Amino acid sequence: MEIDIYTSPLCGYCTIAKKLLIKKGVEFSEFDILKNPSLKSTMVERSNGSKTVPQIFINKQYIGGLEQLVELDQDGILDQIIQKNDYRIT
Repeated sequence: MEIDIYTSPLCGYCTIAKKLLIKKGVEFSEFDILKNPSLKSTMVERSNGSKTVPQIFINKQYIGGLEQLVELDQDGILDQIIQKNDYRIT
């Protein structure tokens, strides 16, 4: 499973999202757009125009920000994704 998360160290929502992923025991690649501002244009392009952080992708598919990640977790879908090691938008 490949998880990418675009973050900023000043973002509390980013911290919460990363803590949730760590709690789930999954590895992720973090892209700090404050440290490397050139990544912001990539993030905006990948997220269809979203400019806020965090922006989260699972297996190259855009899932959204913290709100969407928490929703997946509350619905039990995040655990299914982790167990199957797969995520596809249907």
